[in-house]
Amino acid sequence: MHIEFDAVPLVSDRLTGIGWCEVGQTTAMARLFPEHTYSYSFFTSGDSSRAERVRSFAGDKISLNSSDFSGYIYRAVSNFLPVPYKHFFGKKADITHFFNYIVPPAVHGKTVVTVHDMVYKAFPETVRARTKYMLDSGLKRSMKRADLIVTDSEFSKAEILKYFPQHESKLRVVPCGVDLEKFRPCETPERIPEVKKSLEIEGDYFLYLGTIEPRKNLERLIEAYHIFYQRVSDAPKLVLAGGKGWLYDSIFAKVKELKLDKQVIFTKYVPAQDMNPLMCGALAFVFPSIYEGFGMPPLEAMACGVPVLSSGEASLPEVTGDCAVICDAYSAESIAEGLMKLCSDDELRKDLGRRGLERAGSFTWDNSAEILYNVYKELF
Repeated sequence: MHIEFDAVPLVSDRLTGIGWCEVGQTTAMARLFPEHTYSYSFFTSGDSSRAERVRSFAGDKISLNSSDFSGYIYRAVSNFLPVPYKHFFGKKADITHFFNYIVPPAVHGKTVVTVHDMVYKAFPETVRARTKYMLDSGLKRSMKRADLIVTDSEFSKAEILKYFPQHESKLRVVPCGVDLEKFRPCETPERIPEVKKSLEIEGDYFLYLGTIEPRKNLERLIEAYHIFYQRVSDAPKLVLAGGKGWLYDSIFAKVKELKLDKQVIFTKYVPAQDMNPLMCGALAFVFPSIYEGFGMPPLEAMACGVPVLSSGEASLPEVTGDCAVICDAYSAESIAEGLMKLCSDDELRKDLGRRGLERAGSFTWDNSAEILYNVYKELF
Protein backbone atom coordinates (compact mmCIF):
# COMPACT_ATOMS: atom_id res chain seq x y z
CA MET A 1 0.00 0.00 0.00
CA HIS A 2 1.02 3.59 -0.56
CA ILE A 3 -0.25 5.87 2.21
CA GLU A 4 -0.19 9.63 1.75
CA PHE A 5 -0.46 12.23 4.50
CA ASP A 6 -1.73 15.72 3.72
CA ALA A 7 0.99 17.93 5.19
CA VAL A 8 -0.83 21.27 5.33
CA PRO A 9 -0.41 21.38 9.16
CA LEU A 10 3.37 20.92 8.74
CA VAL A 11 4.29 23.73 6.32
CA SER A 12 4.06 26.55 8.88
CA ASP A 13 7.19 27.69 10.69
CA ARG A 14 5.20 27.48 13.95
CA LEU A 15 3.44 24.14 14.40
CA THR A 16 0.24 23.96 16.42
CA GLY A 17 -1.08 20.92 18.27
CA ILE A 18 -2.63 19.59 15.04
CA GLY A 19 0.77 19.68 13.37
CA TRP A 20 2.53 17.90 16.22
CA CYS A 21 -0.24 15.29 16.24
CA GLU A 22 0.38 14.58 12.56
CA VAL A 23 4.14 14.41 13.07
CA GLY A 24 3.79 11.99 15.97
CA GLN A 25 1.37 9.63 14.27
CA THR A 26 2.92 9.61 10.79
CA THR A 27 6.57 9.23 11.74
CA ALA A 28 5.75 6.45 14.20
CA MET A 29 3.63 4.65 11.60
CA ALA A 30 6.32 4.83 8.92
CA ARG A 31 8.83 3.36 11.37
CA LEU A 32 6.53 0.64 12.75
CA PHE A 33 5.08 -0.53 9.43
CA PRO A 34 7.90 -0.30 6.83
CA GLU A 35 6.17 -2.79 4.49
CA HIS A 36 4.18 0.15 3.09
CA THR A 37 5.39 3.34 1.39
CA TYR A 38 4.50 6.80 2.62
CA SER A 39 4.53 10.39 1.42
CA TYR A 40 3.64 13.90 2.57
CA SER A 41 1.56 15.89 0.07
CA PHE A 42 1.46 19.68 0.22
CA PHE A 43 1.27 22.87 -1.80
CA THR A 44 4.43 24.99 -1.71
CA SER A 45 2.85 28.14 -3.19
CA GLY A 46 6.28 28.71 -4.75
CA ASP A 47 7.98 28.89 -1.33
CA SER A 48 10.90 26.44 -1.16
CA SER A 49 11.17 26.84 2.62
CA ARG A 50 7.90 24.93 2.99
CA ALA A 51 9.45 21.83 1.45
CA GLU A 52 12.45 22.16 3.78
CA ARG A 53 10.19 22.30 6.82
CA VAL A 54 8.25 19.21 5.75
CA ARG A 55 11.47 17.39 4.83
CA SER A 56 12.76 17.94 8.38
CA PHE A 57 9.94 15.70 9.63
CA ALA A 58 9.95 13.17 6.79
CA GLY A 59 13.34 11.61 7.45
CA ASP A 60 14.23 8.75 5.12
CA LYS A 61 10.95 6.83 5.48
CA ILE A 62 8.45 9.39 4.11
CA SER A 63 8.86 10.92 0.64
CA LEU A 64 7.61 14.36 -0.46
CA ASN A 65 4.87 14.92 -3.02
CA SER A 66 4.56 18.67 -3.56
CA SER A 67 2.81 21.04 -5.94
CA ASP A 68 3.98 24.59 -6.64
CA PHE A 69 0.39 25.80 -6.87
CA SER A 70 -1.04 28.04 -4.13
CA GLY A 71 -2.69 26.00 -1.39
CA TYR A 72 -4.66 29.05 -0.29
CA ILE A 73 -6.15 29.53 -3.76
CA TYR A 74 -6.87 25.82 -4.13
CA ARG A 75 -8.69 25.62 -0.80
CA ALA A 76 -10.68 28.78 -1.54
CA VAL A 77 -11.71 27.67 -5.04
CA SER A 78 -12.37 24.02 -4.20
CA ASN A 79 -14.81 25.14 -1.52
CA PHE A 80 -17.10 26.19 -4.38
CA LEU A 81 -15.88 24.25 -7.43
CA PRO A 82 -14.95 20.54 -7.38
CA VAL A 83 -11.34 21.03 -8.56
CA PRO A 84 -9.81 17.51 -8.33
CA TYR A 85 -7.09 17.11 -5.74
CA LYS A 86 -5.56 14.31 -7.81
CA HIS A 87 -4.74 16.79 -10.60
CA PHE A 88 -2.07 18.20 -8.28
CA PHE A 89 -0.90 15.08 -6.45
CA GLY A 90 -1.50 12.22 -8.88
CA LYS A 91 -2.96 8.78 -8.47
CA LYS A 92 -0.28 6.95 -6.53
CA ALA A 93 -1.97 6.94 -3.11
CA ASP A 94 -4.14 4.04 -1.97
CA ILE A 95 -5.11 5.98 1.18
CA THR A 96 -4.78 9.71 1.83
CA HIS A 97 -5.19 11.03 5.37
CA PHE A 98 -6.19 14.66 5.92
CA PHE A 99 -5.34 15.79 9.45
CA ASN A 100 -7.09 19.16 9.51
CA TYR A 101 -10.85 18.59 9.07
CA ILE A 102 -11.22 19.09 5.32
CA VAL A 103 -11.17 16.45 2.55
CA PRO A 104 -10.93 18.16 -0.86
CA PRO A 105 -12.82 16.89 -3.92
CA ALA A 106 -11.68 13.99 -6.12
CA VAL A 107 -8.87 12.46 -4.08
CA HIS A 108 -7.45 9.27 -5.57
CA GLY A 109 -8.03 6.12 -3.50
CA LYS A 110 -9.56 5.94 -0.04
CA THR A 111 -9.66 8.90 2.34
CA VAL A 112 -9.41 9.37 6.10
CA VAL A 113 -9.97 12.70 7.85
CA THR A 114 -9.19 13.77 11.41
CA VAL A 115 -11.86 15.96 13.00
CA HIS A 116 -10.24 17.06 16.25
CA ASP A 117 -13.19 18.70 17.97
CA MET A 118 -16.47 20.57 17.56
CA VAL A 119 -15.45 23.85 19.18
CA TYR A 120 -16.77 25.82 16.21
CA LYS A 121 -20.23 24.46 17.04
CA ALA A 122 -20.01 24.35 20.84
CA PHE A 123 -18.25 27.69 21.39
CA PRO A 124 -18.41 29.57 18.07
CA GLU A 125 -17.53 32.85 19.79
CA THR A 126 -14.04 31.48 20.55
CA VAL A 127 -13.22 30.55 16.96
CA ARG A 128 -11.60 32.79 14.36
CA ALA A 129 -14.16 33.93 11.77
CA ARG A 130 -12.15 32.54 8.86
CA THR A 131 -11.87 29.11 10.51
CA LYS A 132 -15.54 29.07 11.42
CA TYR A 133 -16.49 29.94 7.83
CA MET A 134 -14.27 27.15 6.46
CA LEU A 135 -15.85 24.59 8.77
CA ASP A 136 -19.41 25.84 8.36
CA SER A 137 -19.08 25.69 4.59
CA GLY A 138 -16.87 22.64 4.18
CA LEU A 139 -17.00 20.14 7.03
CA LYS A 140 -20.33 18.55 6.14
CA ARG A 141 -19.09 17.76 2.61
CA SER A 142 -15.72 16.71 3.95
CA MET A 143 -17.15 14.13 6.33
CA LYS A 144 -19.38 12.79 3.59
CA ARG A 145 -16.39 12.38 1.24
CA ALA A 146 -14.27 10.60 3.85
CA ASP A 147 -14.30 6.80 3.98
CA LEU A 148 -13.43 6.92 7.69
CA ILE A 149 -13.34 9.75 10.25
CA VAL A 150 -10.83 9.85 13.08
CA THR A 151 -11.09 11.92 16.27
CA ASP A 152 -8.85 12.30 19.31
CA SER A 153 -11.05 11.32 22.27
CA GLU A 154 -14.29 9.72 23.35
CA PHE A 155 -15.47 13.20 24.29
CA SER A 156 -14.90 14.48 20.74
CA LYS A 157 -16.62 11.41 19.31
CA ALA A 158 -19.71 12.20 21.36
CA GLU A 159 -19.53 15.84 20.28
CA ILE A 160 -19.29 14.93 16.59
CA LEU A 161 -22.24 12.55 16.89
CA LYS A 162 -24.25 15.31 18.56
CA TYR A 163 -24.00 17.40 15.38
CA PHE A 164 -23.41 14.72 12.71
CA PRO A 165 -25.13 11.52 13.93
CA GLN A 166 -25.33 10.19 10.36
CA HIS A 167 -21.59 9.41 10.43
CA GLU A 168 -21.51 7.13 13.48
CA SER A 169 -20.62 4.02 11.45
CA LYS A 170 -17.39 5.50 10.12
CA LEU A 171 -16.16 7.36 13.22
CA ARG A 172 -13.11 6.02 15.09
CA VAL A 173 -11.22 7.26 18.18
CA VAL A 174 -7.43 7.49 17.95
CA PRO A 175 -5.96 9.11 21.08
CA CYS A 176 -2.98 11.41 20.67
CA GLY A 177 0.37 10.67 22.24
CA VAL A 178 3.32 12.48 23.72
CA ASP A 179 6.92 12.52 22.54
CA LEU A 180 8.65 10.92 25.52
CA GLU A 181 12.07 11.84 24.13
CA LYS A 182 11.16 15.51 23.99
CA PHE A 183 8.97 15.67 27.11
CA ARG A 184 10.60 13.91 30.06
CA PRO A 185 12.19 14.83 33.37
CA CYS A 186 15.01 17.24 32.57
CA GLU A 187 18.38 15.54 32.17
CA THR A 188 20.22 18.85 31.72
CA PRO A 189 19.02 20.97 34.66
CA GLU A 190 21.57 23.65 33.81
CA ARG A 191 19.39 24.48 30.79
CA ILE A 192 16.51 25.59 33.04
CA PRO A 193 18.12 28.87 34.23
CA GLU A 194 19.36 29.53 30.68
CA VAL A 195 15.85 29.27 29.24
CA LYS A 196 14.37 31.26 32.13
CA LYS A 197 16.87 34.05 31.47
CA SER A 198 16.15 34.06 27.73
CA LEU A 199 12.42 34.44 28.49
CA GLU A 200 13.00 36.99 31.30
CA ILE A 201 11.57 34.75 34.04
CA GLU A 202 12.87 35.09 37.59
CA GLY A 203 12.12 32.84 40.56
CA ASP A 204 9.36 30.23 40.86
CA TYR A 205 6.54 30.20 38.32
CA PHE A 206 3.30 28.57 37.30
CA LEU A 207 3.34 27.80 33.59
CA TYR A 208 0.68 27.85 30.89
CA LEU A 209 2.01 26.74 27.50
CA GLY A 210 -0.30 26.93 24.50
CA THR A 211 -1.99 29.34 22.12
CA ILE A 212 -3.05 32.70 23.53
CA GLU A 213 -6.74 32.65 22.61
CA PRO A 214 -10.22 32.80 24.23
CA ARG A 215 -11.09 29.14 24.69
CA LYS A 216 -7.98 28.55 26.78
CA ASN A 217 -9.77 30.53 29.53
CA LEU A 218 -6.79 32.77 30.20
CA GLU A 219 -8.75 35.81 31.33
CA ARG A 220 -10.30 33.76 34.13
CA LEU A 221 -6.90 32.25 34.93
CA ILE A 222 -5.50 35.78 35.32
CA GLU A 223 -8.43 36.71 37.58
CA ALA A 224 -7.75 33.56 39.63
CA TYR A 225 -4.07 34.40 39.85
CA HIS A 226 -5.00 37.87 41.11
CA ILE A 227 -7.01 36.26 43.94
CA PHE A 228 -4.08 33.95 44.70
CA TYR A 229 -1.53 36.80 44.56
CA GLN A 230 -3.49 38.82 47.11
CA ARG A 231 -3.41 35.89 49.55
CA VAL A 232 0.18 34.69 49.16
CA SER A 233 3.29 36.68 49.99
CA ASP A 234 6.18 36.12 47.58
CA ALA A 235 3.79 34.45 45.12
CA PRO A 236 5.30 32.57 42.16
CA LYS A 237 4.99 34.34 38.82
CA LEU A 238 2.42 33.27 36.21
CA VAL A 239 4.08 32.59 32.86
CA LEU A 240 1.84 32.50 29.78
CA ALA A 241 3.95 31.01 27.01
CA GLY A 242 3.00 30.46 23.40
CA GLY A 243 2.10 32.11 20.14
CA LYS A 244 -0.75 34.58 19.78
CA GLY A 245 -3.93 33.05 18.41
CA TRP A 246 -6.76 35.51 17.98
CA LEU A 247 -8.93 37.80 20.16
CA TYR A 248 -6.00 38.03 22.55
CA ASP A 249 -6.15 41.80 23.23
CA SER A 250 -8.57 41.38 26.14
CA ILE A 251 -6.20 38.83 27.72
CA PHE A 252 -3.34 41.35 27.77
CA ALA A 253 -5.76 44.06 28.92
CA LYS A 254 -6.85 41.93 31.89
CA VAL A 255 -3.27 41.90 33.20
CA LYS A 256 -3.09 45.70 33.04
CA GLU A 257 -6.55 46.10 34.57
CA LEU A 258 -5.51 44.03 37.60
CA LYS A 259 -2.07 45.69 37.77
CA LEU A 260 -0.24 42.38 37.39
CA ASP A 261 2.31 43.53 34.80
CA LYS A 262 5.26 42.49 36.98
CA GLN A 263 3.73 39.16 38.03
CA VAL A 264 2.29 37.83 34.76
CA ILE A 265 4.87 37.20 32.06
CA PHE A 266 3.94 36.76 28.41
CA THR A 267 6.80 35.09 26.58
CA LYS A 268 7.58 35.03 22.91
CA TYR A 269 6.97 31.83 20.92
CA VAL A 270 8.96 29.08 22.65
CA PRO A 271 11.34 27.14 20.35
CA ALA A 272 10.97 23.37 20.47
CA GLN A 273 14.37 22.89 22.11
CA ASP A 274 13.38 25.16 25.00
CA MET A 275 10.04 23.56 25.83
CA ASN A 276 11.42 20.79 28.04
CA PRO A 277 13.56 23.02 30.28
CA LEU A 278 10.73 25.58 30.52
CA MET A 279 8.25 22.85 31.49
CA CYS A 280 10.56 21.12 33.95
CA GLY A 281 11.42 24.39 35.66
CA ALA A 282 7.79 25.17 36.52
CA LEU A 283 6.37 24.81 40.02
CA ALA A 284 3.22 23.48 38.32
CA PHE A 285 1.51 23.52 34.94
CA VAL A 286 -1.89 25.22 34.69
CA PHE A 287 -4.45 24.51 31.98
CA PRO A 288 -8.01 25.66 32.82
CA SER A 289 -9.28 25.38 29.22
CA ILE A 290 -13.03 25.31 28.60
CA TYR A 291 -12.86 23.08 25.51
CA GLU A 292 -10.26 20.65 24.15
CA GLY A 293 -10.57 17.82 21.67
CA PHE A 294 -7.69 16.12 23.47
CA GLY A 295 -5.45 18.51 25.39
CA MET A 296 -1.82 17.69 24.68
CA PRO A 297 -0.12 20.34 26.92
CA PRO A 298 -1.19 18.78 30.26
CA LEU A 299 0.00 15.39 29.01
CA GLU A 300 3.35 16.90 28.02
CA ALA A 301 3.69 18.41 31.50
CA MET A 302 2.85 15.07 33.10
CA ALA A 303 5.50 13.39 30.94
CA CYS A 304 8.02 15.84 32.41
CA GLY A 305 6.99 14.89 35.94
CA VAL A 306 5.46 18.33 36.52
CA PRO A 307 2.26 18.56 38.63
CA VAL A 308 -0.80 19.79 36.73
CA LEU A 309 -3.81 21.97 37.49
CA SER A 310 -6.50 21.27 34.90
CA SER A 311 -10.14 22.04 34.38
CA GLY A 312 -12.58 19.14 34.39
CA GLU A 313 -14.03 20.16 31.04
CA ALA A 314 -14.35 18.35 27.72
CA SER A 315 -11.69 15.70 27.04
CA LEU A 316 -9.26 16.79 29.75
CA PRO A 317 -10.35 14.18 32.35
CA GLU A 318 -9.59 11.46 29.75
CA VAL A 319 -6.02 12.76 29.60
CA THR A 320 -5.26 13.61 33.23
CA GLY A 321 -7.27 10.90 35.01
CA ASP A 322 -6.75 11.26 38.75
CA CYS A 323 -3.23 12.67 38.28
CA ALA A 324 -4.05 16.40 38.42
CA VAL A 325 -5.69 18.97 40.66
CA ILE A 326 -9.06 19.55 38.97
CA CYS A 327 -10.72 22.96 39.06
CA ASP A 328 -13.98 24.44 37.81
CA ALA A 329 -13.13 26.24 34.57
CA TYR A 330 -15.93 28.74 35.15
CA SER A 331 -14.88 29.75 38.69
CA ALA A 332 -11.90 32.02 39.31
CA GLU A 333 -12.13 31.11 43.00
CA SER A 334 -11.86 27.38 42.19
CA ILE A 335 -8.81 27.97 39.99
CA ALA A 336 -7.24 30.14 42.72
CA GLU A 337 -7.79 27.37 45.28
CA GLY A 338 -6.02 24.95 42.93
CA LEU A 339 -3.05 27.32 42.65
CA MET A 340 -3.00 27.58 46.44
CA LYS A 341 -2.95 23.79 46.88
CA LEU A 342 -0.08 23.35 44.46
CA CYS A 343 1.92 26.24 45.86
CA SER A 344 1.62 25.20 49.50
CA ASP A 345 1.80 21.39 49.40
CA ASP A 346 5.21 19.96 48.47
CA GLU A 347 4.06 16.38 49.00
CA LEU A 348 1.06 16.87 46.71
CA ARG A 349 3.30 18.22 43.96
CA LYS A 350 5.67 15.27 44.30
CA ASP A 351 2.81 12.76 44.29
CA LEU A 352 1.12 14.29 41.24
CA GLY A 353 4.44 14.51 39.42
CA ARG A 354 5.17 10.82 40.06
CA ARG A 355 1.69 9.57 39.11
CA GLY A 356 1.41 11.90 36.13
CA LEU A 357 4.72 10.63 34.77
CA GLU A 358 3.47 7.05 35.02
CA ARG A 359 0.17 7.88 33.31
CA ALA A 360 1.86 9.79 30.48
CA GLY A 361 3.84 6.65 29.66
CA SER A 362 0.66 5.01 28.36
CA PHE A 363 0.06 7.78 25.80
CA THR A 364 2.85 7.13 23.32
CA TRP A 365 2.89 8.01 19.62
CA ASP A 366 3.68 4.35 18.90
CA ASN A 367 0.40 3.32 20.55
CA SER A 368 -1.43 6.08 18.68
CA ALA A 369 0.08 5.02 15.36
CA GLU A 370 -0.85 1.36 15.92
CA ILE A 371 -4.48 2.31 16.60
CA LEU A 372 -4.50 4.53 13.49
CA TYR A 373 -2.92 1.76 11.39
CA ASN A 374 -5.76 -0.56 12.41
CA VAL A 375 -8.17 2.09 11.14
CA TYR A 376 -6.35 2.12 7.80
CA LYS A 377 -6.51 -1.69 7.67
CA GLU A 378 -10.27 -1.45 7.47
CA LEU A 379 -9.77 0.14 4.05
CA PHE A 380 -7.11 -2.27 2.70
